[in-house]
Amino acid sequence: MDFELTEEQRDLKKAAQKFAEGEFGDSEVAKGYDNEQKFPVGIWGKACDLGFVGCYIPEEYNGGGLGFLENALIMEGFTRVDPGVGFLLSTTLGTEVIMEYGTEKQKENYLAPIPAGDAIMGIAITEPDAGSDVAGCTGTRAEKEGDEWILKGNKMFTTNGTIADHVLVLAMTDPDADSRHRRQSMFVVETDWDGFEANKIEGKAGLRASDLAELVFNDVKVPEENLVGERGEGFYETMTFFNRSRTYIGAQGLGIAQGALDRALDYVQEREAFGRVISSFQGIRFKLAEMETRTQAARNLVYKAAWELDQGQLERKNVAVAKWYAAETGVKVADEAVQLHGGYGYIDEYDVERFWRASKAIEIYEGTKEIEKTIVADRLLGK
Repeated sequence: MDFELTEEQRDLKKAAQKFAEGEFGDSEVAKGYDNEQKFPVGIWGKACDLGFVGCYIPEEYNGGGLGFLENALIMEGFTRVDPGVGFLLSTTLGTEVIMEYGTEKQKENYLAPIPAGDAIMGIAITEPDAGSDVAGCTGTRAEKEGDEWILKGNKMFTTNGTIADHVLVLAMTDPDADSRHRRQSMFVVETDWDGFEANKIEGKAGLRASDLAELVFNDVKVPEENLVGERGEGFYETMTFFNRSRTYIGAQGLGIAQGALDRALDYVQEREAFGRVISSFQGIRFKLAEMETRTQAARNLVYKAAWELDQGQLERKNVAVAKWYAAETGVKVADEAVQLHGGYGYIDEYDVERFWRASKAIEIYEGTKEIEKTIVADRLLGK
């Protein structure tokens, strides 16, 4: 059993953090994007040029030909510096499905432009009345007319919704199917097509630099060739997406935890109370020890899940454990970091306030922690 990263992986992780520190390590830069609720397009372009975006995409489609572990390492390094701006890698959301199920033409048209920095992608699953119950996301419908599909309905909380060049859309195509898991299909929709509308969602508590939107489809005409995979397989394609994306979403929670811990360590060794630095108090030291232990445990879980995925040994339970625990760790460590800063932790003069606000989102999107626990329990019980 080898817990060591390869030399190349260690170098990649260091390079990702160095890039992040150089581009948005200045608190005022990160705070600016957060306050303006603005996606950092310029920084994203530089990240693409250096091969950080879509590193797991095959080389023939402009990717790095690496793995999901390497992608997790980059995400950890980015979000350790800032969780909102560090979410640059979200611009690849949906590529996992095209890689697995897309035709050659779909890969050339919609996969290859992403790591090259020529396009941004998103995936639209959640609806106003359904989220965690993916099979219940049936309000958006696609009806076949000749050699086209007519898409109508709404999607909510779509990352990159207003900045994406194309999005994957899960839609109801077979309402009378024998199984509720065979009623949906997946389509690639170009955002400049007639009938497509994206409305930015503002006022998020955290991750404010990331783009989030409600999508509206007003009789959007989608050519048959933009159906991804087989008709009626949309639910299973979505699960394929989650089993990959959750590894680096877990890495985001891990990065938040490590970044919050970094800042807490700096603060407690400078702040004085009762005539000495507060890091000398046992209560403070115990908090730091607990924060470090949780962060180490989360790192091992995330790395293992991503490594298994790259080895072709996908175990949904391990992915769920990693995403759930790492997300929860981000919340707990960020919360303790704010506590250690006292009143200063509650104002935006210090970074921990921003990390704290961002942390909660990781427990919600890409599968709530309750969904992850359900997956773990089902696997334990043989379901």
